[in-house]
Amino acid sequence: MKKLIEGLQKFQSGYFRSHRELFEELSQGQHPRILFITCSDSRVDPNLITQAEVGDLFVIRNAGNIIPPFGAANGGEGAAIEYAISALDIQQVIVCGHSHCGAMKGLFKLNSLQEKMPLVYDWLKHAEATRRLVKDNYSHLEGEELLEVTVAENVLTQLENLQTYPVIHSRLHQKKLTLHGWIYRIETGEVLEYDRASHDFIAPQSSITDTEPEYSFHPRNHAPGSTPFKRPATTRASSNGNGKNGSNRSSLPGYEQFSPEQTQRIYRGSY
Repeated sequence: MKKLIEGLQKFQSGYFRSHRELFEELSQGQHPRILFITCSDSRVDPNLITQAEVGDLFVIRNAGNIIPPFGAANGGEGAAIEYAISALDIQQVIVCGHSHCGAMKGLFKLNSLQEKMPLVYDWLKHAEATRRLVKDNYSHLEGEELLEVTVAENVLTQLENLQTYPVIHSRLHQKKLTLHGWIYRIETGEVLEYDRASHDFIAPQSSITDTEPEYSFHPRNHAPGSTPFKRPATTRASSNGNGKNGSNRSSLPGYEQFSPEQTQRIYRGSY
């Protein structure tokens, strides 16, 4: 606490004093440009890694950067999403996972969590679509390689879950909203962004205008300016849940692009 109190004093006498006009403006209302959804992990700091100013980001944080499908939970995520899009008119949404994510590690040992941390167990059940997808399609992987793929697939699952929210679905249809999937690597400081064309996480692009991305993860052996993913033998893009190849998915966001398990989970939570 002593360190925090010293930090408060330093903030008031330093940063706040030199940015007084900014804080006076912010006291009149907020106008963030980005909805940033990420993990509660103390090693992930959205403003630090993006060098965003105070007031630029509207942030949702929880264990595993999880967004339960619409109607599946009564937590604050849905309310924050609705407020960000409807009231603040935010037009850019980022879901950011990160390396060495404890929540994703927890997906591999749910049974032990049920007894030791029942609330964590209940929360991680909202990521069952991620757990099942990884279990069924990446059984040949283990260790850090398996965790890396799980983090990536979870980001894409949460982007799919976002599309079950009426306000998100509507804004995407109007082409007034863009969704982005990021992975932050703690050990290198780099950020990779999901690229629709290559179905891969690559170095972020300077300009992205497509508002209807297909969320199929295709790890590949070369990512510009980054440490590459290793290509698993089986990838998510092989099927969209209805027996069709992922490259032939409808460009419109909707339930048709989900796996059968996720579709059923969404329906159970919504009705």
